[in-house]
Amino acid sequence: MRSLLLVLPLLIPLSTAVLGLLIRRKPHLQRVLATAGAGLLLTSGLGLLVSVQQGGIHTVQIGAWPAPFGITLAADLFSAIMVVLTGLIGLAVVLYSLGSIDPQRERFGYYPLVHILLLGVCGAFLTGDIFNLYVWFEVMLISSFVLMALGGERAQLEGAIKYVTLNLMSSALFLVAVGVLYGIAGTLNMADLSKTLRSTPHPDLAMAPAMLLLIAFGIKAAIFPLFFWLPASYHTPPVAVSALFAGLLTKVGVYAMIRVFTLLFNPQAHGIDLIILVASGLTMITGVLGAVAQNEFRRILSFHIISQIGYMIMGLGLFTPISLAGSIFYIAHHIIVKTNLFLISGLVFRLQGSYHLKDLGGLYRKHPGLAALFLTPALSLAGIPPLSGFWAKLILVKAGLEVQQYLIVAVSLIVSFLTLFSMLKIWNEAFWKSAPEEHLTSLPQGNRLALLLPVLGLATITVWISLVPETLFSLSEQAAQQLVDPTEYIRRTLGD
Repeated sequence: MRSLLLVLPLLIPLSTAVLGLLIRRKPHLQRVLATAGAGLLLTSGLGLLVSVQQGGIHTVQIGAWPAPFGITLAADLFSAIMVVLTGLIGLAVVLYSLGSIDPQRERFGYYPLVHILLLGVCGAFLTGDIFNLYVWFEVMLISSFVLMALGGERAQLEGAIKYVTLNLMSSALFLVAVGVLYGIAGTLNMADLSKTLRSTPHPDLAMAPAMLLLIAFGIKAAIFPLFFWLPASYHTPPVAVSALFAGLLTKVGVYAMIRVFTLLFNPQAHGIDLIILVASGLTMITGVLGAVAQNEFRRILSFHIISQIGYMIMGLGLFTPISLAGSIFYIAHHIIVKTNLFLISGLVFRLQGSYHLKDLGGLYRKHPGLAALFLTPALSLAGIPPLSGFWAKLILVKAGLEVQQYLIVAVSLIVSFLTLFSMLKIWNEAFWKSAPEEHLTSLPQGNRLALLLPVLGLATITVWISLVPETLFSLSEQAAQQLVDPTEYIRRTLGD
């Protein structure tokens, strides 16, 4: 049963994608299948999370080859939480797509591509082998590139080229690091690598692949100074695709950084933790300043992705149990909030036909419900109490104060105020000021439920986390303990 729970998050999106391609000429069936597949993925993720919490870390050796020789899948609490979030965002985006994606993109395989992307994301979270982590990254890269370019608009193609070029550089560095690691340790199983690298007589040799991986994952996570591809590309595809990318893709890079630098390398050796902290602070600052300077809805949100990545890796740089718990809490909060903000930007576009703030206005008076739905994730992103972002930042600030890292704490607080400023800029321009002369005033009747249901659902989850933060924090604490002490992960994976 445990093996099945571990494999289902891969089998469900794979099967959904294959079946979707077989019925690509039947759009109605494709929509039903895509929605059912996303719902099943969320259900399987929840089942895996409950099972891991109750029964400990799950592992399975594909083809019955014993570790470290075969392909290993492993799920601890961190992995399981990320799979649940993948299913949640997948379901929200698929539902939104039912009311927003045009028939031409549907005919060219939009829904199967979404599920291939979800397959790659889940594979990255569940693999126990660093080479297969590279493979799953490539599955994500290929599917995301096609999704970004699907439609063939000039801005899309320009954004897709920038996106794929930088990510191919990241993949090349990743592959070089994998080769060097294999040359040093003679294994690619992450649990076995952990044992080998910790007992090697030449620990300094591991610093070369560690730095290569930091750069490779840094590109994928869009940390300073490797983030330029993100704001140049995330605003170009349809808003459902932007929301999917914003919610999941950079978080896979953050996940990989946390996994590798807690399991394989000691970030407190050779000053890696200091490098991560400096990158964290600069990522926060440059991202939020970029957001403040923008006047287009999705470009503001894109720069905020960069800024918020800084908070996530701040916990890794501090490298204490509570700081890692804060990072996990922050990742969960941000995935939900950021996806929702992108979906809301799509609703604004439907109502007023533009993403440029100068062309927007009057939405508070015409659509007060939408205004409330925007304020919930916007104020949460800024860390206004008692919303989920406040709790996430409070945990990280507390962790920073405990280890006397006052500078990064000060940076995180200043960036929060600037985040609030940029969110208020969107509020003032799109919702509060007077409406322009000509604009649409209502959502299409036939698509209204599909467009509003995922936004309302994600906002409800944000409010729930805000009112009952101890549930997610408890899970995050348990996951952080498993990361700080990977003994059980290694034992379960290798069968010792």
